[in-house]
Amino acid sequence: MVIEWLTLQLFLYFPEDKSEYLPAGLWLLLFVLFTYFTYKWIVRVSKRQAEETKKLEEEILNRKDTHS
Repeated sequence: MVIEWLTLQLFLYFPEDKSEYLPAGLWLLLFVLFTYFTYKWIVRVSKRQAEETKKLEEEILNRKDTHS
């Protein structure tokens, strides 16, 4: 029981000066924004690729119909 408490004390740090939370908050905000914009970019690229694939599929089907 005492060993668990001592182990937690090594990893938990709650500063007296709350301004020490500011850099961590800014980094968290930065990573959240980066994640959001990366997600939006991936969705946009995925939609574009789906449209290109659909056009290519229609083109192949049209060629197949004209040759048959």
